[in-house]
Amino acid sequence: MSLRRFLAPLAAGLLLTTACGAAGGGQSDPGSPRPSEADAAAAAAELLADMSVEEKVGQLLVLTAAGTTAEENAELISEYHPGGFIYFPENLTDVEQITALSNGLQERAADDSGIPLFLGVDQEQGLVARLPVGARFPDAMAVGATRDPEAAASLASTTAAELAALGINLDYAPVADVNVNPDNPVIGIRSFGSDPELVGEMAAAEAAAFAEAGVVPVIKHFPGHGDTDVDSHTGLPTVTKSREEWERVDLPPFQAAVEAGADMIMTAHVFMPELDDSGEPSTLSENVITGILRDELGYDGVVTTDALNMEGVRQTHDDGEIAVRAVLAGADQLLMPPDPRTAYDAVLAAVQEDRITEERLDESVLRVLELKLRRGLFDAGPADAGQAAEVVGSADHTAAAQQVADASVTLLRNENGVLPLREGAAVRVTGSGADGIAAALRDLGYRTTDSAADADVTVVGTNGARGDAEQRAVVSDARSGGTPVVVVAQGTPYDIAALPGLDGYLAVYSSVDVSLTAAARVLAGEVNPSGRLPVDIPDTDLAFGDGLGY
Repeated sequence: MSLRRFLAPLAAGLLLTTACGAAGGGQSDPGSPRPSEADAAAAAAELLADMSVEEKVGQLLVLTAAGTTAEENAELISEYHPGGFIYFPENLTDVEQITALSNGLQERAADDSGIPLFLGVDQEQGLVARLPVGARFPDAMAVGATRDPEAAASLASTTAAELAALGINLDYAPVADVNVNPDNPVIGIRSFGSDPELVGEMAAAEAAAFAEAGVVPVIKHFPGHGDTDVDSHTGLPTVTKSREEWERVDLPPFQAAVEAGADMIMTAHVFMPELDDSGEPSTLSENVITGILRDELGYDGVVTTDALNMEGVRQTHDDGEIAVRAVLAGADQLLMPPDPRTAYDAVLAAVQEDRITEERLDESVLRVLELKLRRGLFDAGPADAGQAAEVVGSADHTAAAQQVADASVTLLRNENGVLPLREGAAVRVTGSGADGIAAALRDLGYRTTDSAADADVTVVGTNGARGDAEQRAVVSDARSGGTPVVVVAQGTPYDIAALPGLDGYLAVYSSVDVSLTAAARVLAGEVNPSGRLPVDIPDTDLAFGDGLGY
């Protein structure tokens, strides 16, 4: 029987695993004992010694799952022996299907290489949430507005409990980027804010809670994606700030993560000439990954690339060369190569030709195996659909999400005490999220109307109005109606700079249901607005830390 199917008890007497084929590699008990770093390293070394070069190369690959069943991924597993899969909405339908998919994938991996899979997902919450089921929390910027690390921990522990119940053992979260560019097209409300200390504190709280609940957190996107004006999905952003400014603004959250022993850090497809003037994105930069992250900061955890199908990393090399260069730069996992065969063959050939030495390959595989051991993947049992149905989207989890949303609402304008709404006021609600806000107001006893003439107050929802003339026109039209106008901003709070003359302005930083409900509760005075701005707002008198109450 392969060593990878049964690990012998180690010197410390800790039984690390049962048969992978029996356990299924699904849901682990976060409270069960975990091997020490030394034990995990010893077990990983034994596993490595029993692996072929082909299997080692496979552990570097994290592939996009195909379809909704394990059978549809059987060939991917047998061909490439991957280290993991990432799920997207097209892979996921309901609790029963997701647990069956997770269990089936782990069973096939056990039969193939005997090594459990990382099964990951982008479940940041808010804007980036792939699951069709479960509690939905607001975005990270809302969490930053609470100023409460416990809110970050609540989001992560709740999310992790639901992921683990579904057999998902890794989350590509939290975002540790410091959003200092109001025009950032890809980070924005996915960031906790513009203050490095706040971002670092919140990211650390989330990462610790994920890990404690048995899900591997991935800190992203090193060396920082918060000051970009190009979406790296569609192009390569260039960040021209000095090394000194980068160290002051972008580095602190990642440095804190390294010092806390972060499980995994994701690279960014950004070009920072002051960190590496080669013209390569950081994902392919040996200076950034090995030179700065590993040698200068001392990080020895797993480094994963951002998705390799993004245009930000595909500007100057073919897909096979990109995979090779990422490994040479210091990456341990290659996320979502657009063509698994091309990436696998290119890396395998580079090893066989000694362009990537086997020693370098082994470094990455050992890191991956050690993390899987430390986080209990080898002793995980299969996900139970019945148990998952009780956990995922439970009343307690939904209440936790509502609590975070309520605490995040930030009141930035309240002229003439227009808020809270007087009892019995007629309210016209229009714009982004209007249906959700109106329904929540009706639940609180308010009458809503479609008529501006019949309204005592007009509430306009916005989401990115700063860059959307049509949304600004809706607000302007409401102001011309003669009734007080209150804006509920569901994207970044920067909208206020483009919306003069408002009577009231609430920032909720998210368009999820709990944020719309929280907005209504603050409008009605059921909740006292306690959120504080997590960013500075250019061209206004508003700054980090501002916020009004009742």
